Amino acid sequence: MDAVLCVEALKETLVKYGAPEIYNTDEGSQVTSGDWANELTDVKLKISRDGKGGWIKNCIIERLWRSLKDECVYLHVLERLTSKGGYREDVQT
Repeated sequence: MDAVLCVEALKETLVKYGAPEIYNTDEGSQVTSGDWANELTDVKLKISRDGKGGWIKNCIIERLWRSLKDECVYLHVLERLTSKGGYREDVQT
C-alpha cells in the first residue's frame, strides 16, 4: 500500500464523517509521509502515533481477529456449504 492511496482514503473519510479531535496511527511509512501529515494538519487534527513497542498491541488484536474469523466466520460458511451440498471433500483440487 502506498501513501497516495492512504491519503485519498483519508480525504474521503474526512469528507464523509468529518474530522475527529485526535487521530491515532501507527508508524507505517504511508501514515508518516508528508502528504498524510499535511492533510491532517490542514483540518487542525492532533496527531498521535503509537510509540516503540506499539506493534505488540497490534499483534494481539490481529491474532484476535484471525481467531474470530477462523473459529466463527469460516466455520459457519463451511457448515452452510456442507449442509447444502456445495462442498465435497472427495473432490481433488
